[in-house]
Amino acid sequence: MPRNFTRRTVSALLLGLLAASAVTAQTPTWPTKPIRLVVPYTPAGGTDILGRMLGRRLADALGVPVLIDNRPGSDGSIGSDIVAKAPPDGYTLLIDGTSQAYNVAFGKKLPYDSARDLAPIVQTANQQVLLLVNAKLPVRTVAELIDYAKANPGKLSYGASSNANALPMELLKSMTGIDIVHVPYKGSGPMLNDLLGGQVELAMSGAAAPLPHVKAGKLRVLGIGDDQRSPSLPEFPTIAEAGVPGFQTIQWSGMYAPQGTPRPIIDRINQEVLAILRDPAFKQQMVDAGFDVVSGPNTPERWGGLVAAEVTKWSRIAKMVGLKAD
Repeated sequence: MPRNFTRRTVSALLLGLLAASAVTAQTPTWPTKPIRLVVPYTPAGGTDILGRMLGRRLADALGVPVLIDNRPGSDGSIGSDIVAKAPPDGYTLLIDGTSQAYNVAFGKKLPYDSARDLAPIVQTANQQVLLLVNAKLPVRTVAELIDYAKANPGKLSYGASSNANALPMELLKSMTGIDIVHVPYKGSGPMLNDLLGGQVELAMSGAAAPLPHVKAGKLRVLGIGDDQRSPSLPEFPTIAEAGVPGFQTIQWSGMYAPQGTPRPIIDRINQEVLAILRDPAFKQQMVDAGFDVVSGPNTPERWGGLVAAEVTKWSRIAKMVGLKAD
């Protein structure tokens, strides 16, 4: 068959090839450079521990470095603001926990709007909230703590490194009628140091950071916040079963990107993280560190819905106990 290509046909083909090349050049395969994972807290806390665990595995999966960037301050809002204002190109991500809900519940003035400026990607873990006391405090159960606190009103103090740890303790105070003084800290590391040293007698904290001190016998767990015993910490009773019926709290964490990040990038991160979370060796690593593995569907939409529901729940509780942002 004769090939009668006219000059116009050849020109059109060349233009098409050039256009396709231009599109390819403008949309390179993601990722092509290191990714920054912002942890909005000090090193050695629960979110930091999980962020580093995931970051190492995510770097292997994506083939580029994942760099942990600790940006603590203002209950996680400084680091969150950095991500909210970053270019939506998939190279700046956030891992954060319940402060995303608690800061809103407290009425904290934020330089960003979580629902508007941060795109949910995936829930990464649940973390049990431990009711901890210094091992030298003469109480071994929740009931004994309540009796001791009522016999010594205003003489005990609790440390809290964020709203995520202060609000559950204030709920416990409200439900039991005990008077315990709140001492705020700027990070879980300083708070744990003072708890170990006896400068504060008790605290509520996510399990990951204090667990080594519990195993060493320096801190004592009176109960966990969830309404059922934890698969990772089955030896500890719930606070509800130990004497405060109806009490329930748990910390969760997940990843976010700046709003406007292309959906294919969001979906890629979601799928890579889910593959990591399903790995048996990584699951065991999480359990050993004090995290509970998330089960069930784990889409960006489900994760965003969970955060929104927690905002509603804790806004009601914050109003009930009369707790507001500093």
